[in-house]
Amino acid sequence: MLRSLFLAVGIMLIVIGVESMFIDSANLHAAAGLKDADPAHNGSTPAASMKSWQPGEKFPFAMLAGGAIVVVYSNTLPKRFARG
Repeated sequence: MLRSLFLAVGIMLIVIGVESMFIDSANLHAAAGLKDADPAHNGSTPAASMKSWQPGEKFPFAMLAGGAIVVVYSNTLPKRFARG
């Protein structure tokens, strides 16, 4: 079970690294709470706040390297915890 957890984390880091190579920025949307004093809001939809994130130049390569190390580490786990 521990091996599969580390393998999934490593693959996810690799996927994030590959995806961040192809994007310039990502917009993160978060729902904000409604303001009770604002008469323009009728209570049907909450206001959304948006943040823009730009990955650094080294970020994709760090994620790829970290993911590769975790995947290789996950392959050595059964040997370390083997009973015999």
